Amino acid sequence: MSFQSPRKVASSLTLILVVTAAFRLSFGALEMRKISPQVLATVSFQTEAGSIGRSLAQGKGFSNPYERETGPTAILPPVYPLIVAFVFRLFGFTSIASFRVLFFLNVLFATLTGALIFHFGNRLAPGVGAIAAWIWALFPNGILIPFEWIWDSSLSALLVATLLWFTVELINSPSPPRWAAYGLLWGFALMTNPSIGAALPVLVPWAAWRTKDKAGWRGAALAFGIALMCCIPWTVRNYSVFHRFIPLRSGFAFELYIGNNENYAEPRVWPPKISFEREQLRYIRMAEVLFMDEERAKAFAFIKSYPRIALRLCAARVVDFWVGVADPIHRLRTEDSALNRFLLACNLLVPITTLAGLILLFVKRDPLAWPTAAFPLLFPLVYYVTHTSLRYRHIIDPCAFLLAAALFTKLLRVRRASTNLSSRIPTSYAE
Repeated sequence: MSFQSPRKVASSLTLILVVTAAFRLSFGALEMRKISPQVLATVSFQTEAGSIGRSLAQGKGFSNPYERETGPTAILPPVYPLIVAFVFRLFGFTSIASFRVLFFLNVLFATLTGALIFHFGNRLAPGVGAIAAWIWALFPNGILIPFEWIWDSSLSALLVATLLWFTVELINSPSPPRWAAYGLLWGFALMTNPSIGAALPVLVPWAAWRTKDKAGWRGAALAFGIALMCCIPWTVRNYSVFHRFIPLRSGFAFELYIGNNENYAEPRVWPPKISFEREQLRYIRMAEVLFMDEERAKAFAFIKSYPRIALRLCAARVVDFWVGVADPIHRLRTEDSALNRFLLACNLLVPITTLAGLILLFVKRDPLAWPTAAFPLLFPLVYYVTHTSLRYRHIIDPCAFLLAAALFTKLLRVRRASTNLSSRIPTSYAE
């Protein structure tokens, strides 16, 4: 009877995917024992995605993002609310069955993401795919988020990994049908989470440039045109409803004001004058277009009046986006819970290893450096100026973990080479 080596077992994609799914399902099962079905069936859907999904399922159209009759909305793009609505129609409005189905879908998205990380990583260097996929499988945030957020986060992470993989596959076998499929994928991603589009100006031209002929640029134009066409029906709907040009979503002004408002001016007041709940009530009273106009004006007025504070807030959000808190070192020193310190340490390692891995790829002049770096560099920009959450970073964790794995692989090779060199040195020289 033959046994596989531990290294071969550890690099088994099947094992990695089983662990990815099992950890998420196990966490979900444990939480569902602690939390009552009634709470899961209601609180989990008290979000914009859940509220719009319920409105769609009830035949009221794409509207009512805050659980009240407020009329049409473009605060979210259509894909994920439509998924929620479809599940509601089959399994009941805000039911425990609907929650379980959507949680299982999140787990499925996460598992498929692991497979794409594995395959793309192996193009960077041998072993990178397995290491990156294991990090994805076991990273605490990735285990928690599919259960805790019935949102597009897990689907968006899958789309980021798919776009990264497809971009590289495309240059090996470019053809008009594949370019067209690439454009459809971009269109679907934009209609799921417009922030993903931040990497489009890098990935599409890079794929065209790597094909090294004019056909590549024609293919890129085809992909871009199809992606644009995917967005047009939604944009036309928004214009017909709101009489405004809203290409993807309307909520940027709200997000900007939540992160840049009078609460942060000096001297501070307590309790804060501005809160998410207060702004929601204003939205309900004013309706979407007028509310967004006022939020935009107030946010720009604050930034103009307090430019230094706005810059300081932006810098804090850079740290907050990647680590989950704006003061990670202080939190590590003062946090009482060992579990929270562990989670914080894990998240603190992400930007460090991502940056180091990114530098490594560019120093090596790796041909895949630009596509791998596109999402970590460009995707967070909108959150740096608005507000942050670890669930936003989760969307680009596939890229972050690939860069970390590239770094770990390089360090292991350096260590192995150093060990081999030391073993060849005669004892007399060593002495």
